[in-house]
Amino acid sequence: MIASDIAPGKTLEPSLVDPFGRGVSYLRVSVTDRCDFRCVYCMSEDMTFLPKRDLLTLEELDRLCSAFVGLGVRKLRITGGEPLVRRNIMSLFEGMKRHLDSGALDELTVTTNGSQLAKYATQLAACGVRRINVSMDTLDPDKFRKITRWGDLNRVIEGIDAAQAAGLSVKINAVALKGVNEDEIIPMIEWAHGRGMDFTLIEVMPLGEIEPDRIDQFLSLSQVRASLMDRFTLTDLPDRTGGPARYVRLEETGGRLGFITPLTHNFCESCNRVRLTCTGTLYMCLGQEDAADLRAPLRASESDEPVIAAIREAITRKPKGHDFVIERARSRPAVGRHMSVTGG
Repeated sequence: MIASDIAPGKTLEPSLVDPFGRGVSYLRVSVTDRCDFRCVYCMSEDMTFLPKRDLLTLEELDRLCSAFVGLGVRKLRITGGEPLVRRNIMSLFEGMKRHLDSGALDELTVTTNGSQLAKYATQLAACGVRRINVSMDTLDPDKFRKITRWGDLNRVIEGIDAAQAAGLSVKINAVALKGVNEDEIIPMIEWAHGRGMDFTLIEVMPLGEIEPDRIDQFLSLSQVRASLMDRFTLTDLPDRTGGPARYVRLEETGGRLGFITPLTHNFCESCNRVRLTCTGTLYMCLGQEDAADLRAPLRASESDEPVIAAIREAITRKPKGHDFVIERARSRPAVGRHMSVTGG
């Protein structure tokens, strides 16, 4: 039996559980390391991308995702790079829809920079995607161009318009950057909440060599939260969306605000996630280098049993937490690979 043949509502084995008793029910899949932006906290301007021959085919990605679904993964997020720049990417979403239809998968989502949303929003909705994350760090067109190096803010806004018109729930993700967008945090929250969108702030993470020094980019979200309390009434919420964000409601806007704080508050205690790269490498932790090669067992046999065994063995090595630190004494990032390699 292969994972793509799972009967509706059935799983091959009990849910994956790591050495610390955390069930792994959430898979983030990077379908490409390529992106049409070059955000200053994510990539070098002159990036060297993987040769296309090294990437898994979309059919292989379907097979791997299906194997994880068969092992109890209930949420699947498609990421990149920018996932929507991969040729024929909608065929993967169309393939995953069968797991939504069978009840084996609870949610299929995507994280995107929004540049291709105007083109794909309707198709995403037709494939069963109900909510998406859009990465956007400023409402200032000139600043947007400086942060992304290549991006067009108007095109992203058009994509958000198209997504909402297609019935997709949109959450805006913004990386908090000291001296860059900290003065825009309140206007962006009010803009997002005014459009019925959640808004999440993220601390910059020390992944990959980039031109700026990340300690110069780093803005503590504990500090941001304290400053927001001068303007808003923040009510802690128990809400979880499967990821690491902790949410509050802003009573004055009625909207939801999330904080992702890998440095000021380690969120690892409830981690239910693993990450699969476009080359078939499985990272059990975003902030650790240990990984498992799933491409070799995938290609070694038409049966999914070897890859399922490799997945199970990898989960036994999932660490308790990451080792993210940003400090001037460290001249190199905590993790050498760029975020676009692992998946955002």
